[in-house]
Amino acid sequence: MGALSDLRRDGYVVLPKLATADQLAGIRRDLAPFLTGRLFGRNDFEGFRSERVYALLAKAPSVAALVEHPAVLELVDAVLDPGYLLSANLAINVHPGETAQMLHSDDGYCRIPRPREPMGLSAIWAVDDFTDDNGATEVIPGSHTWGDEEPDHSDERVRQITMPAGSAVVFVGTLLHRGGANRSEGTRLGITPQYCQPWIRQIENMPLAVPPPVASAFSPLVRALLGYSIHQPFIGYVDGRDPRRLLTPR
Repeated sequence: MGALSDLRRDGYVVLPKLATADQLAGIRRDLAPFLTGRLFGRNDFEGFRSERVYALLAKAPSVAALVEHPAVLELVDAVLDPGYLLSANLAINVHPGETAQMLHSDDGYCRIPRPREPMGLSAIWAVDDFTDDNGATEVIPGSHTWGDEEPDHSDERVRQITMPAGSAVVFVGTLLHRGGANRSEGTRLGITPQYCQPWIRQIENMPLAVPPPVASAFSPLVRALLGYSIHQPFIGYVDGRDPRRLLTPR
């Protein structure tokens, strides 16, 4: 079975060891000024013992290599319409003592009755090893096909996704999942780019999070994912023109 077949059947697939040690080291360097114990979550969902870094490409440009990684985008291409967007992109550093999140789906904000096709697709990249006890992502396989079933927090169908650093778990927006509890003595750092259909609103306002002077430094693909692009015939224009005109040529 290939990655796309697994994704369609289970709602998720693990792609092992895609990022190199040098890429992970660069991401750590970029994130170091922000992971200083100041950006802990504001509620139980964000995690009172989890640091979250938003507007990520404006702060850690090395993350662009993960956002536009061809192995992930091959799956996004197969699930979403052409011209899909980067809906959210953040770093999550889970500290010891963090509890498990509530089970949720990333495109649950799209108020369209289930079961339905996903409106998005997410990746979670392991910058640290995701282990049995450090807060690895947890999923319910097959839940992407459910209707309005709401499982209990202790549902026995929950499966933990353990994977080595540099790997990514990719899942459709309708899959129920959560961040796990960190029972270890160390932190667990992950990066999560989330992609959405080109005709729905992004979770994060990307052109404000990554304004034109910053976006100009990235590849044309990353710029388009941020929203400096047109969804045919003209959706996304600025003053009647293509938003790419706001960017300085790379």
